[in-house]
Amino acid sequence: MEKWNQTSNDFILLGLFPSNQTGLLLLSLIIFIFIVASVGNSAMIHLIRLDARLHTTMYFLLSQLSLMDLMYISTTVPKMAFDFLSGQKGISFLGCGVQSFFFLTMACSEGLLLSSMAYDRYVAICHPLQYTVRMSKTVCVKMIIGSWILGSINSLAHTVYALHIPYCRSRAINHFFCDVPAMLALACIDTWAYEYMVFVSTSLFLLFPFLGITASYGWVLFAVYHMRSKEGRKKAFTTCSTHLTVVTFYYAPFVYTYLRPRNLRSPAEDKILAVFYTILTPMLNPIIYSLRNKEVLGAMTRQFGIFSAKKQKTLWINMLDLLTQVPPKWFDDSTKKSAGD
Repeated sequence: MEKWNQTSNDFILLGLFPSNQTGLLLLSLIIFIFIVASVGNSAMIHLIRLDARLHTTMYFLLSQLSLMDLMYISTTVPKMAFDFLSGQKGISFLGCGVQSFFFLTMACSEGLLLSSMAYDRYVAICHPLQYTVRMSKTVCVKMIIGSWILGSINSLAHTVYALHIPYCRSRAINHFFCDVPAMLALACIDTWAYEYMVFVSTSLFLLFPFLGITASYGWVLFAVYHMRSKEGRKKAFTTCSTHLTVVTFYYAPFVYTYLRPRNLRSPAEDKILAVFYTILTPMLNPIIYSLRNKEVLGAMTRQFGIFSAKKQKTLWINMLDLLTQVPPKWFDDSTKKSAGD
């Protein structure tokens, strides 16, 4: 493990990959994912803004999801890539606080936004005649603003606490970003009170919204099952499966990581799980919503005119096939080496 000046107020991030050729190859994959996520989410925001047919509540919420994902992945990956390539893994005390604040804000806000999107689909399918009232533009704006504000307040509370506790052990954070629970392992004091606050916060912003989403889609699937129109049933199932895919990739590793007791957590496992909700999910969201949504594919053809819908679908499928060809043992080897450090 790297030596570190114990008198410094700065931290050091141990990173995700080992400093060798395998680590460089995996980092190249992460940078590729970052580029795909940045281009995909930016294109989704631009597309929804341009195409009048997408000026609906559902796509307004989707544009906010793309914005959050764009900020989300930009909070962690550029710093991680710079640290690996430069060999300078240090991060200032203030910089660590800023990174932690934006990460937690995006995490909590996105959790609430996904529940709003699930409610939108629930009203649209189960109560279509009341949709314009229950999901008016005013209600939609309030949902979005509420997600941002509540996420920011929760994030500020966690960040302020993390920056005010004394750190008397090594300042090497065994993570690739300033994750507050990973920082608490370096604290001099007993942090049981904060760990309880993490449990409550995770329940409010992740677990309860996840249960609400599950209940919403339960009612949606029940209503879809009794639909007479085969075309309407197919469209509803497509929309629901798209949202459930996003929810699974986002909530499952997040909840599993933060609701586990401290003695059952391992830094190596936490870092691998963090890849799902900090890196993979922001990339998959625009791919899933464009690949599985005919309205978005049609808007891309109308606005950009580069590919037909069929060619776009083939492009995304080939891209997903490329990503799934990475040998899983590379991650296992790097995880073991990181844990050994």
